[in-house]
Amino acid sequence: MSIALAILLSAIAMTLIVGVRYLIVSGAFDLATRAKHPGLYRGLTPQIRKEIGWSLASAAIYGVPAGVVAWGWQNRGWTAIYTDASAYPLWYVPLSVLLYLIAHDTWFYWTHRLMHRPRWFRIAHAVHHASRPPTAWAAMSFHPVEALTGAVVIPLLVFVIPIHAAALGLVLAIMTVMGVTNHMGWELFPRFMWRGVLGGWLITASHHQRHHEQYGCNYGLYFRFWDRLCGTDRGVGSFESGPKGMHRRRRSDAAAGDGAAS
Repeated sequence: MSIALAILLSAIAMTLIVGVRYLIVSGAFDLATRAKHPGLYRGLTPQIRKEIGWSLASAAIYGVPAGVVAWGWQNRGWTAIYTDASAYPLWYVPLSVLLYLIAHDTWFYWTHRLMHRPRWFRIAHAVHHASRPPTAWAAMSFHPVEALTGAVVIPLLVFVIPIHAAALGLVLAIMTVMGVTNHMGWELFPRFMWRGVLGGWLITASHHQRHHEQYGCNYGLYFRFWDRLCGTDRGVGSFESGPKGMHRRRRSDAAAGDGAAS
C-alpha cells in the first residue's frame, strides 16, 4: 500500500471516529435533555438538522489532521505520544492532562475572541450562533473556517507535550463532554462546580450560557482564567425551561446578534 493511500485511509478512519463519537455523545445528551426537561427542544428540529449537518462537516475537518498525525505516530514515530507507562513518572500523567487542557483553553479563548471580531463573525462564527438557543447537537456546529482553527490544536500539541495514549484519550473525552454539555440548555453539574470557589474557575453550561445570551463575554472552554484576566468574564447565565422561555431566549439572542461582534 502506498504512503498516500495509507494516510488517506487513516484520515477517513479518524473522520468516522470523530463523527460517530459526536453522534453518540450528542445523541445521549439529547435523550437526557428530553427526559429531564421535556419540551425544551420543542420546535427546534429544523435547527438541530442544521447543527448535525455542520457538525458532521466539522468532523471531516477534525479527522484529516488527526488521521495524518495518527499515521505518522504509528508508522514513523512522530509525536510525543507514548505507551510505555514507565517512560515518565506516574505523577506526570495527570499533569500532562492538565497541561493539554490549559493549552487548549488558551488557544480556544483567543481564537474564539478573534471569531467575534466583525469580519470573522460574519465569515464564520455566525454559523455557531445561529443556534438560538444552542442544543446538545451544537457543540461542533461550526463553519469550516472555524472548524479548522479547532482541528489543529491537539494535533500540534502532541508534537510538543509528551502524553500517554490513555491520557490523550481522557483529554479528548473531556473536550467532547464539555463541548456538548456547555451547549445543551441546562446545567448538568452540581452547584459547587459553577458556584463558589471551584465554580469561580471552571466553565460549565451556566457560564457558557451567558456567552450565548450576550455574545461579547465568557469566551473560555474549560477555565475562567483568561476571561477573568482579560475582563471578559460576566459570571454565569440563567436557564428558562419550557417553550415560552425558550422563545424569549431566541428573541433575546436575535437582538444581541445585531451587535454580536463587538
